[in-house]
Amino acid sequence: MSKEKEEKIEDTAEETPIDVGETSDASKTAGDDTDKKAAKKKKKFKRHVPTGTAYVKATFNNTIISITDTQGNTVATSSAGSIGYSGSKKSTPYVAGLVANNVAAKAKTFGLGELNVFVKGIGSGRESAVRALQASGINITAIRDVTPLPHNGCRRKKARRV
Repeated sequence: MSKEKEEKIEDTAEETPIDVGETSDASKTAGDDTDKKAAKKKKKFKRHVPTGTAYVKATFNNTIISITDTQGNTVATSSAGSIGYSGSKKSTPYVAGLVANNVAAKAKTFGLGELNVFVKGIGSGRESAVRALQASGINITAIRDVTPLPHNGCRRKKARRV
């Protein structure tokens, strides 16, 4: 080997840290505490969802609204029961508007700006839920009715012969 290569090998050998043995107990506990604090201070990543989809399910007994991102991951959800209403009040248009405002407020924390709305069901809260979503400041790009309709229904009962 040439002298330059030998010098480089010696230099790198001197720079490597040498493990002397155990460190003192005081330094161990201090290091553990700082590691725990560093782990706790880890910043939580808040996802940003500029566009999403709102699913409004309006039944005769309740109104449920959930907002998802474009992949289908739920961003916010709420229902008339979760707000605190019970019984026949859950199916009213007024409470459907409150549910929509509640969901919109949750979704705005994620930076939601545009929505496609899919309405399902025949309850009385359909219209007011969509209107409340629009009034909350979120831009609605499309509204679609996805209520299931029977094509011909079930097979009829066989005629009774007497």
